[in-house]
Amino acid sequence: MILVLEKEITQEQKNRILSTLRTDGCIVREMSEAGQCVIGAIGKAGHDAGFFQQLPGVARVVPISTSFKLVSRQLHHEDTTVQVGDVVIGGEHIVVIAGPCAIESRDQAMTIAREVRRYGAVLFRGGAFKPRSSPYSFQGLGEEGLKILAEVREEVGLGVVTEITSPAQADMMMKYVDVVQVGARNMQNFELLKCVGRLGKPVLLKRGLAATIEEWLMSAEYILSEGNDHVVLCERGIRTFEPYTRNTLDLSAIPVLKKLTHLPVIIDPSHATGMREKVSPMARAAIAAGADGLMIEVHHDPDKALSDGPQSLYPKQFGQLMRNIHVIAPVVGKQLDFGLLDKAAAVDHLSKAKGKGVQRAAFLGEIGTFSHKACSQYFGTKVTSVPMSSFRAIFQAVKEGEADFGVVPLENSLTGSIHENYDLLLEYDLKIIGEITLRIMHHLVGHPGAKIESIKRVFSHPQVFQQCRQFLDRHDRWELISTRDTATAVKRIQKGRDLTDAAIASKEAADMHGMEVMEEGIEANPRNYTRFVVIGTERLENGPRRKSSLIYSTGDQPGALYETLKVFAEQGINLVKLESRPIHGKPWEYMFYIDIQADVEADSFKPVLDALGKKTDYLKILGSY
Repeated sequence: MILVLEKEITQEQKNRILSTLRTDGCIVREMSEAGQCVIGAIGKAGHDAGFFQQLPGVARVVPISTSFKLVSRQLHHEDTTVQVGDVVIGGEHIVVIAGPCAIESRDQAMTIAREVRRYGAVLFRGGAFKPRSSPYSFQGLGEEGLKILAEVREEVGLGVVTEITSPAQADMMMKYVDVVQVGARNMQNFELLKCVGRLGKPVLLKRGLAATIEEWLMSAEYILSEGNDHVVLCERGIRTFEPYTRNTLDLSAIPVLKKLTHLPVIIDPSHATGMREKVSPMARAAIAAGADGLMIEVHHDPDKALSDGPQSLYPKQFGQLMRNIHVIAPVVGKQLDFGLLDKAAAVDHLSKAKGKGVQRAAFLGEIGTFSHKACSQYFGTKVTSVPMSSFRAIFQAVKEGEADFGVVPLENSLTGSIHENYDLLLEYDLKIIGEITLRIMHHLVGHPGAKIESIKRVFSHPQVFQQCRQFLDRHDRWELISTRDTATAVKRIQKGRDLTDAAIASKEAADMHGMEVMEEGIEANPRNYTRFVVIGTERLENGPRRKSSLIYSTGDQPGALYETLKVFAEQGINLVKLESRPIHGKPWEYMFYIDIQADVEADSFKPVLDALGKKTDYLKILGSY
């Protein structure tokens, strides 16, 4: 059962409730759900729900109806995230685990590890103990394989995932690996499940060959009941009558699991299909269906692989798949960050170099805005997000060192550029050090139980009204009231308690303030994306960059702009944005904002900059990223 506590509960009252539950032999979990303190109690309590309902400090008691309790979303409404070093599974980023089916040698493991990291994998998989159908097949290198995995972690910087096949291997797992995998054949090996539950390490639990979703979740329940909440579910296909693939990949399990459990879900299309050419299509489909990540088998020489070579991607195939996932991820509200590990290391380095704790990133508005989402998706958990009241305040905070970074929108695919921020980039001596693109989905948000027919006033940011113009034109009697951001709009209607008020905002903002989505996806065009840039005083990472931004002005003469563009054309440099902005105080004179696919700060680019400088009156590099 779930005990929802009153906000005014005293610590003495809470201690009495906890003591009673533990005396009854219950497994107890304390949680906070949307600001509400909650106690989850699992087991046969010596008292009924009515007894606990009468206890001081208890607002209400909610029974858990499912056979799986600890993994149930009834107990834990918010998504659980599992952290492995700097990698968070189930958060804002798509997590890709890649590597060979089995560790064959040190050279093989190191070669593949460097390749998959180069293409964006953040964890490395490789079997040291291999449960095989035939006793004559390669069974893995055992502890020697685990030692190689530990070397991969130290030299390449990837956390390592490997399978445990017996409780006798527990000490070695604690010594060498970061994530313990329970394979499909061991999903219902209950003694092994209890063992990994007691280890306390993150566990990747694969679905059994013919297991139902409920049986799978009950296996996860075994692990959580031992006190280990760090469980990731992995769908790897189930055995059916279909012979054209190795197994049948049950992608419908993703939305089912997302409704039933709070645990993160990843997909293994390699074992599901058993065929190299089918891995990438199924991986793309899995991300589109809402998976939190992928486990992909990769081998640099699969024809000579000792295990599962036919289903292993070549490194270049893996790289192409990662590029495709990078494009798909924003559609479902997530990101695939090729530089996640390097970025995390750079943030740690800056923290140590500056002699202070967690780095701070400023964004516009309140928690729950799209700017906040861009900030959290770019930096993850490594940086503290700091709300600001205006774009100028963000630039000023970064300039004065009150914030280490700023996250600001530059352009929207429907409404165009945010000119204020282009002007601020010209005014302040700060650099663009990164960018991130979000798909913007706007929802009509109202009070629980409110009807769209009763709405009279709608609150949101003015630009949001533009992006939702077609929907709003169908309700022309509504009064539109501007707010500084979308989260503020939801907060305002929540405090107003007027059922005739609504807001246009994100689902996250609605959930945060206890409001409901009345109408989904009301933006005029589903291809609604906003490009945000990250600003700072210095580059976040070393190494080459794919893109650069510049500002320059030219003389007022025919062909002046053409001459500058010719410099890029002659060098084969792709121009991805060109926009003019008036120069303040100089009517009818303009600055040109340019984005190119090149690293202008690289030494090899200096001749191009010199040529450009000769054809411009003013030139400023905004940054390479």
